[in-house]
Amino acid sequence: MLAAALLLPALLTGAEPPDAVKLNEPRVQYLSNEASATRSPWIDANGWRILRASGRQFFYRVKGETAALAAAEAFAYGANAYIAADAPGMNAFGRMLVFLKTIPAVDLVPTADFGVVDDGSSVTGELLNLLTRMNLLYRIEQNPDRSFPLNVRLGTKEYPQEEARNPSTIAHKIRSQIGDDNRSLRVYGSETVIGRLLGGPGQARVLLLNYAARPILGLRVRVRGEYAQGRLLIPGDKDAHLSDWTRDGPATEFTVPELRVFSVIDLSRN
Repeated sequence: MLAAALLLPALLTGAEPPDAVKLNEPRVQYLSNEASATRSPWIDANGWRILRASGRQFFYRVKGETAALAAAEAFAYGANAYIAADAPGMNAFGRMLVFLKTIPAVDLVPTADFGVVDDGSSVTGELLNLLTRMNLLYRIEQNPDRSFPLNVRLGTKEYPQEEARNPSTIAHKIRSQIGDDNRSLRVYGSETVIGRLLGGPGQARVLLLNYAARPILGLRVRVRGEYAQGRLLIPGDKDAHLSDWTRDGPATEFTVPELRVFSVIDLSRN
């Protein structure tokens, strides 16, 4: 659960914090696709690592504009994080921190559509990684939670070790079992955007992280639930507004006209 007070990342000026979890530099790598002439994006994202090591301290070492993305990622996942950066990175971090301080505090909890029992293995870790990149919202568990329609535990009859050797197979199986219409959050128009959804009575918050080094134009977002209005918060643009607002059955859809590094959308039912 996220507390009402905002947890902000800090710039590291001294030694690396002892026992801190070292996180990767957040970015997109484009890998050659052997089946076609295109390149598929591989996202180096740390959200699943932060969720898996909840309560720990975290540490990034980054350069340049990546420092802004690292700060936003840490904020989005409520991480107690320190960021070491070069001079351009310190400037990028400072600009993002100014924006993060303007985001209103809320008392909302992360939304999850299913649970994953974490056995601590690297295979389960890779599954968590893929689920995060696919914007499938899960909660890490020690034991299955009966309140979820689906609880994933690798090595069971439902999710055998043979399938687990290819986490992508399990991830797509889970997506099929949940059903796209039942997902609490969907993002259309980009393979490089990862979202989080926080919810509470009458309101919700969507946090969107763009891991590409270029803006995403016309990003479409779908949130389960009927919301009457939404406020878009984007660094450096106080006049930003959502567009193409529609309600489709039990869900609300809208478009973020331009997503650079990070945005926050606060939704309300009235």
